[in-house]
Amino acid sequence: MRIPLYQLDAFATRRFAGNPAAVMLFDAFPDDLTLQALAAENNLAETAFLVAAGDDFCIRWFTPTVEVPLCGHATLASAAVVMERLQPGRQRVVFQSRSGPLTVRRTSPGYVMDFPALATHPVEQPPGLAAALGITPLEVVADTSRYLCLLSSAAVVRQVSPDMAGIARLDRPSIVVTAPGDEGYDFVSRHFAPAKGIPEDPVTGAAHCALAPYWAQRLGKTAFLAYQASRRGGEVRCRLVGDRVELEGDCVFYLEGTAEI
Repeated sequence: MRIPLYQLDAFATRRFAGNPAAVMLFDAFPDDLTLQALAAENNLAETAFLVAAGDDFCIRWFTPTVEVPLCGHATLASAAVVMERLQPGRQRVVFQSRSGPLTVRRTSPGYVMDFPALATHPVEQPPGLAAALGITPLEVVADTSRYLCLLSSAAVVRQVSPDMAGIARLDRPSIVVTAPGDEGYDFVSRHFAPAKGIPEDPVTGAAHCALAPYWAQRLGKTAFLAYQASRRGGEVRCRLVGDRVELEGDCVFYLEGTAEI
């Protein structure tokens, strides 16, 4: 069986920036072991698997080691594949997912994704967190799958060099560190998820579903220009709209071909 395979740099306007994602298209989803093996073979932060469902598409996302319930950058990449390769000129697509229907529309600079906002709540710093980060956060909040740690400055966020084994031992699978922005950004962040097979995710759409409402409360505004300060780095435009978050970014195609399975 030969399967269409695309690799794109998401939340980027040039190649070798942003977050790479693979997109693969099937007539029907194969078994989970096959999907996980394909994601491990692609060895990117996420691979998105698509199956057409009328005018919509069903979507699933896998890291090299696990399936995840929500992924921003691979959804962005999937929208680009649909609207630039499968159906050129299309302006809107809906992906049916474990996190509900996700609408992506095309704009002049890129794409806008409509995602659920993720509420956070203050928590006590879990044992081992400060040691794993190498710094004590000013504040720790959490949603169902991640800790969000406030640091003192963007410079400190950029300099964090965590102990990945220590991060992987925590009781949530990922950690986001964030601080007020520099260089014209409202806030900056980084995202570590070694328990999911992703030591540092370059640009994380799903994390901004929690970051946008968090910074809305702190800054008293609902629209942000954010920067994820990984080595590759990437900009994310965020807008909090009720219980939804709009995430805007662009994609660049890197690879197009077929996989034989």
